Formats: sequence, structure tokens, C-alpha cells
Amino acid sequence: KIHISMRILALITARGGSKRLPGKNIRTLGSKPLIVWSIDVAKDIPEICDILVSSDDPAIAAVCKDAGAYVPWLRPAELATDTASSINVALHALDSYEAEKGAVDGLLLLQPTSPFRAQTTVQQGIDLFAKHGHQPVLGVSTTHAHPMWTLKMEGVYLVPFMQEHGIGTRSQNLPSAYVVNGSFYLISPSELRACRSFVGSKTIPLLIKPPQEAVDIDTEWDFRMAE
Repeated sequence: KIHISMRILALITARGGSKRLPGKNIRTLGSKPLIVWSIDVAKDIPEICDILVSSDDPAIAAVCKDAGAYVPWLRPAELATDTASSINVALHALDSYEAEKGAVDGLLLLQPTSPFRAQTTVQQGIDLFAKHGHQPVLGVSTTHAHPMWTLKMEGVYLVPFMQEHGIGTRSQNLPSAYVVNGSFYLISPSELRACRSFVGSKTIPLLIKPPQEAVDIDTEWDFRMAE
């Protein structure tokens, strides 16, 4: 078996101004700042060539450098607003990195709000990316609320959200449904640039079963649950 080495850039994006949970990225969770959980999980994975943090906040940058991440610049102001898209932030980081350090095979987005993804899970996602010819790989979980059981309002009444609804059907008789859990996005640079999305036309699922790995911290309540 010939092992062809891949170069995957791990990207952690962390803006300073979080409205719902101020200062969340460097708030202490357990023994370390929230963002450091995502830096540590990417260490010692052979395919990951660098762990790049894109932030506009000097305090976040300092914490990440201390934790061993690569923080070569602070993100430009126009990419640090509430309305800046995560795709533009990712492309800026990718372009800057490739211009300085050469081409990479994949961009792995690790959002700092998913602290409990396991290193074995990250490696499994990278292995899927290699096995499937660099097709995008997306972290998903089975959904708690099945879409075929959802409802919407029409006037003052509740009606099924989907025409082909499963209300009244036993859950085990419904088709499996998955939700993006925010913990793992891996895509080739060419596909990211072409479709400007982390979800490609043919996306491979990385099914994450342990519920703690799918924890996504956006609110104070989420943070308390994580603690």
C-alpha cells in the first residue's frame, strides 16, 4: 500500500464580537479556553499541515498562539462584521495560507463552538475524504425532531410542514434523517472556490453518534450544558 501524504489545513474561525455569548471563544470550559479544545484535537494528526486561526481579536490570537496554533495575521475588519460570510472568511484564510505556504489538498473547518469532537472522529473524516477522492465530508448527527413530524401555521391552524408527513407513524418506520452538527467540514480548495459552500454536490456523511461530540455552543444555556 503506497501512502500518499495529504496536506490538510485545519482552520478555526473565531470572531471577537459574539452577541449571544460575549467572549465565548476564550471563556474557560473545564481546564482550558473553549477554542483550545479545537486546537488540541487537531494536533498529532499526520495529514494536518497547520492549525490556522482566523480572528480579528488580539486576545483570542494570543490565547491561540500560546496553545500552539498558527496565527500569522488578524482578520481584516470587513471580514469581522456580523454580516461577513463564513465562506468569505474561509476563502481569505485559504488564499493567504496557500500564497505563503503552498497548495493544500483540503480545508478542514473546525468551529470552536464544538469542543468535544474526538480526535478519532476527525481522523475518520479525513480518511473518508481520502477514500472518496476528496469529495466534501460533513459532520452530521441523527436529528432529534424528525422533519416528517414538523408543523407550520396556516392562518390560525397547525398543518404538517411536509405533504408526505409521518405524523402518526412510529419513529422507527420513518426514514433516517440527519442534521449538520457543526463539528466537522472538510472540502477541497477547488470545490470550495467553485461552489462557495462547504456542502458540495456529492457530500459524504461523517456520522457522529456520541451526543457530546455534537454539542454546539451558541448560548449561555449551551455553555452550562457543556460544563
